Amino acid sequence: MALEDAKTEVDGAFTRQDRRGLSFENAFGGATSFLRRRYSKDLTGVDLAVTGVPFDQAVTHRTGTRFGPRAIREASTLQPYDPPYGWGFDPLGEFSVVDYGDLAFDYAKTADFPATLRAHIGGILDAGAGSLVLGGDHSITLPILQAHAERFGPLRVIQFDAHSDLWVDDDMDRIDHGTFMYKAVKTGLVDAKNSVQIGIRTECEDYHGFNVIDAPAVHQMGPAAVAARVKEIVGDAPCYLTFDIDALDPAFAPGTGTPVWGGLASWQAAAILRGLAGIKLTGGDVVEVSPPYDTTGATAVAGAHVAMEILCLWAWTRRT
Repeated sequence: MALEDAKTEVDGAFTRQDRRGLSFENAFGGATSFLRRRYSKDLTGVDLAVTGVPFDQAVTHRTGTRFGPRAIREASTLQPYDPPYGWGFDPLGEFSVVDYGDLAFDYAKTADFPATLRAHIGGILDAGAGSLVLGGDHSITLPILQAHAERFGPLRVIQFDAHSDLWVDDDMDRIDHGTFMYKAVKTGLVDAKNSVQIGIRTECEDYHGFNVIDAPAVHQMGPAAVAARVKEIVGDAPCYLTFDIDALDPAFAPGTGTPVWGGLASWQAAAILRGLAGIKLTGGDVVEVSPPYDTTGATAVAGAHVAMEILCLWAWTRRT
C-alpha cells in the first residue's frame, strides 16, 4: 500500500482484509475506527484488541467523556500513514490489531455496568489478546483491573493523573472515578508499593503505599529521570498503565471533566511514555477525554497519541 492508494481505498474499517499494515485512505473520509484498524468481533489470531467504553456516570464537574472513544478514533485517523515517529518499528505491521468496537451495556442499569465491563475485558484476555481501552470516565479502570488481576495476579500500576483517586470509600458497590484506585488497593488488585502515580497535583491524605511523582517533581526532574524512576519502581513484573487525560495541563487538554492547572505538557508526557519502553505491559487505557469542552479537538488528538504510545509499549516487549 502507498499514499496514492487513497484514491481507491475507503472504509478500511470494514473492507480491509489484512489485520496488519498501515492505512492510506483519506483521513477526512471513510468509516472511522481506531488507527483505521478493521472492526472485528472475531479475536482469533488477534494480538491486541482496542475497545471503547462510552461511560461517564461518575464525573466531578463536566460530563461528556462518553463521547471520548468516538473522538479519539476520529483523531487517530491522522496517525496510521506512517510508523509512529521515533520508535524504530511499525507495530501495525508487526502485530494483528483490531478495533473490537464499544462495550454494549444498559445505560439504565448502572449497577450492572462494572460486571459487564469486567466480563468484556475478560473475554478479550481469554482469547489471548491484549486490551487497549478508550474511555470513558476513570471509574472504568476498576473493572478492567479486576479482569487483568484475575489472569495475571496483583498488578503494578502506572497512573498518569492530576488526582490520586485514592479517597476513602469502603462501599464497594459505589461507582466513583475518584475512589476506584482506593478500592483496587483495598481488594488486593494492585501492588501499591511497586506502583506509581505521575502528575498528581491535588491533595490526598493517604496514598496507601503508592509512589508519587507529582507534577512539580516532573517539571524539576525532567522526563528522562521520571521514566527511569518509574521503571525502577515497577521492575520487570506485569504492570498496567492508565492515563487520565487531565494529567496534562488544561492548556494542552482542555476537554476533560476535571481540569487542574500546573500539569504535564504534552511533550513531557510523550517523552515519559517513550522512556518506559521495556516495561511488561498487560494492557492500558486512556480516559476522561470530554470532546464537548474542546472545540479544537486537541484533547482527542492527545488521547489518540497516548493510545498509540500504549500500543507501542505493549508491543515493545513482545518483539524483543
